[in-house]
Amino acid sequence: MIDLSTLPESPGCYIFRDADARIIYVGKAKNLKKRVTSYFQKSDHDTKTTALISHISSLDFMVTSNEVEALILENSLIKENLPRYNIDLKDAKQYAYIELTDEEFPCIRIARRASTKGTFFGPFVSAAERDYVYSVVKKVFRLRTCKNLRRRACLRHHIHTCTAPCLGALTVEDYGEQIKKAVLVLKGRGTELIRKLKDDMQYLSESQDYEGAMMVRNQINAIKRLGQRQDMARPSDTEEDIINYLVQDEKVYLMLFPVHSGTLANKKEYVFDYREDFFEEFLVQYYSLHEPPGELVVPEPVGEPMEEFLSVQKGRKVMVTIPQRGAKRRLLDLVRVNIETVFFGDEIKLHEVRDQLGLSDLPRVIECFDISHLSGTSIVGSMVRFSDARPDKKNYRRFQIKTVEGVDDVMAIGEIVHRRYSRLKDEGSPMPDLIMVDGGKGQLHAAVKEIKKLGLSLPVIALAKREEEVYMVGHAHPVPIDRKERASLFLQEIRDEAHRFAVTYHRLLRKKKSIKG
Repeated sequence: MIDLSTLPESPGCYIFRDADARIIYVGKAKNLKKRVTSYFQKSDHDTKTTALISHISSLDFMVTSNEVEALILENSLIKENLPRYNIDLKDAKQYAYIELTDEEFPCIRIARRASTKGTFFGPFVSAAERDYVYSVVKKVFRLRTCKNLRRRACLRHHIHTCTAPCLGALTVEDYGEQIKKAVLVLKGRGTELIRKLKDDMQYLSESQDYEGAMMVRNQINAIKRLGQRQDMARPSDTEEDIINYLVQDEKVYLMLFPVHSGTLANKKEYVFDYREDFFEEFLVQYYSLHEPPGELVVPEPVGEPMEEFLSVQKGRKVMVTIPQRGAKRRLLDLVRVNIETVFFGDEIKLHEVRDQLGLSDLPRVIECFDISHLSGTSIVGSMVRFSDARPDKKNYRRFQIKTVEGVDDVMAIGEIVHRRYSRLKDEGSPMPDLIMVDGGKGQLHAAVKEIKKLGLSLPVIALAKREEEVYMVGHAHPVPIDRKERASLFLQEIRDEAHRFAVTYHRLLRKKKSIKG
């Protein structure tokens, strides 16, 4: 049975395995939970997807910082594992280079192989990735792409994507500055260039050259976007292991991301008891069984004896890096994010909801209400419960509205909230830590009014669909939670589950009525 409750609402890659633990499919997602859940909720899949689902025995996932990283990671995992159900594309261009020609005014172009002349960057694992880098660099730094320098401007000059050294108005030195910046980006040193460009932008702005400042700003933004992609698409000769860990309650939670031949192969997870010097002990045990990479990226120094041990195991020098910034630091942080998501995702969500809403206790039990109807007919209510951030389906409840006539979601919410908590009170059952209703201020006040009538004091919030705004009593305006923050995404997940449950019940009632009719 596939456990979908562990999936985060984060971008990343999901990995399906068969009964023999072989990877049979790798996919990317902007929202892992929604994407993977769709495989098992829909019934109208095509033939190939139906066959894939029938062979899924287990699920794994890897969280990324953004959707672009997920795309690059997906490409790496597919090339490494060749899953049966992924498309097998043989790309003749995939190992091409980007070249800066050896000329007075160098030209940037795609090269099939590295020759003796010119400066080459690559080879690129992915043709799409190479084309993207090529496109960004040539446009941002306005480099020439023509084979021969003609003494007239081409279309690229007129649309401001080339400085047109062919016109003779640009010195070799000025064009050389453009080339230097392009080289920094192609070598993966975009952060270094961004610092310089920010100084340039400040100077141009102070000089009231606002058009020049805006052009530099656009360059900075393009380089940042390119940097997101380059974190995942490592150079093809890269051989690294990225290791990070987290210690909690006398346990060590450790992950290792191996990067071999420029490809992020998979993640490896370990949990063991904490003891002093555990990290070096882990390295000794792991690299006694596995060949060390050329470079080990870790969060702390390991000492010279350990470096010597790794080098002996490898048969040559192993570099140990403790990055403070740049792409390697971001990858190290990404491993940490995966640890937190896989092992502590639920607890983190609860802490963030508590902090964002200013609650005194962790909302371990959350109950959420929703109303569903079609043109005022078959009005029903639903309540879902999440315990420790997981759906607690045995405690889901459905309601037929009894006291409200017509379409009045506010009054209907009041009715089902009263019925739920009057029953819990009569039974002496535990109350939830947080009550949530789908809607705005009207639904919120209706729920709070019924809670007070019962003599209860429970925190209540309302979540409005359009802007995902959170309302609480005592706040004149919505609580300032960004809709993309983890706390808001978790509340949206609960609300969406309540809505799904209400709609399912509503459809059931309509079906029964149509059969009777």
